[in-house]
Amino acid sequence: MKLLKRIIIGLVIAFAVFYLVTRPEDAANAVQGALDAVWGAGVAIADFFVALAN
Repeated sequence: MKLLKRIIIGLVIAFAVFYLVTRPEDAANAVQGALDAVWGAGVAIADFFVALAN
């Protein structure tokens, strides 16, 4: 099971590097979109706790 996990992680990393090298603008847009989603979730959680405290 550990070997399978390492193989899958290696393949994901290899794909990410391949994608970064062959399509850098699309890779940057994907990373920006992921960061925006994480930031938006953080803001939503913060807003929830502020509303809960009030």
